[in-house]
Amino acid sequence: MLRRLKVFLVFAAAVFASPLAMADGEQSTVTPTEARAIAKEAYVWGFPMVESYKTLYAQAIDKSGSNYRAPINQLGSSANVFTASDTAIVTPNSDTPYSMIWMDLRAEPLVLTIPRIAKDRYFSVQLIDLYTQNFNYISAGTTGKEGGNYMVAGPDWKGATPPGIKQVFRSETDIAYGIYRTQLFNDKDIDAVRKLQSEYIVQPLSAFLKKPPPAAAPRIDYPPYDETRANDLGFFSYLNFLLQFAPVQPSEVALRARFAKIGIGPGKPFDADKLSPDMRRALTDGIKDANAEVEDFKKTKINTKQISSADLFGSRAFLKNNYLYRYVGAKMGIFGNSGSEADYSAYFVDADNQPLDASKHAYVLHFAKGALPPTKAFWSLTMYDGKSQLLVDNPIHRYLINSPMLPSIRRDADGGITLYIQHASPGKDKESNWLPAPDGPFYAMFRNYDPGDAVIHRTWIRPEMTKVP
Repeated sequence: MLRRLKVFLVFAAAVFASPLAMADGEQSTVTPTEARAIAKEAYVWGFPMVESYKTLYAQAIDKSGSNYRAPINQLGSSANVFTASDTAIVTPNSDTPYSMIWMDLRAEPLVLTIPRIAKDRYFSVQLIDLYTQNFNYISAGTTGKEGGNYMVAGPDWKGATPPGIKQVFRSETDIAYGIYRTQLFNDKDIDAVRKLQSEYIVQPLSAFLKKPPPAAAPRIDYPPYDETRANDLGFFSYLNFLLQFAPVQPSEVALRARFAKIGIGPGKPFDADKLSPDMRRALTDGIKDANAEVEDFKKTKINTKQISSADLFGSRAFLKNNYLYRYVGAKMGIFGNSGSEADYSAYFVDADNQPLDASKHAYVLHFAKGALPPTKAFWSLTMYDGKSQLLVDNPIHRYLINSPMLPSIRRDADGGITLYIQHASPGKDKESNWLPAPDGPFYAMFRNYDPGDAVIHRTWIRPEMTKVP
């Protein structure tokens, strides 16, 4: 707590050394031009947090919603894989039934107990802070499959590792997220997955140690999430709410001070109606500038394969405070895995570098014999609607094609595999290889869990989608 206070005092000194854009609802001397630049920077920096809150509210607060899973600090499991009816997370993975927990770490840490996992089954627990940084993993590659007790602590927790705890993981923020992924081999395997999910246990540290609990943290009034508001100036109100749970990091003191010039601060009210027309326009333009930057980044860096998902997701140390990367990752598919855990490769354009659109073309994806992606676990190709970024409803209820499906996939005469990516059925004789697309723009995500060395070192070259003549 003392360290947090010291950082806050440095932050406060930096803030009050210059006039604020808004103080008690009033503007100061910040110019619209400066405000526009700050708004863009703050949107790039804070978008992952607000987008994360969308999922938090849907899964842990809004009990009337279809995406509700469990209250804060309780584990919620989905007995089935994601379908087109799941809307809380964009670009969801539908290979692995999920368990998830939103953690409030202010009062005390939580203990996550993992059972022994079979050697041939992929599993992972991805630990994510409010910035959407992956601060650690419980998985085969990091902690093994033997099972055990792991503790997740907030930024203010102090003390030695408690008895019975194999490892302590520290979150930068008071609120954190845990995503459990458990591989489903096929439809007949669902009961085995459900049994494993029932053996994932979460409890407060005091309960684990069989000691009296500490005093409860103050109650949080979670504001209802409204997508229209979050994509406009209401974004800054959501951001201010979330900053209460994100203590200023030493490397971000100056950055937070700049944000304060336009009224961004922990728990501070942000009333867009009190802005002058010029200032309101400046902040709105800053948001537009940020969105334009991510679209340009996708065209110039993602579509040209200069940057992959492995560059966009990871810890703060891995990302090195590259807020644009973090923003692009959250925009394309929030809560993506770190490259060491899974490799993602997105298809946004075809072999001719044209946007994918199944209302205009049918496509094929051909893997030559012996050229399937090397993997230590499994790979999958998942289809998404280009507008909603969600799974695509289709008559055969197929959202992906993955390596466990290979025995049922038809081989070409030469031993290779051709996948048919299109809206209408390619014909009954080819439906085993059909990945249904929407009647319009789409994109697809190629995921490889625990990828082989050739994927990690980029010596395996993926095939491109080509138009059917």
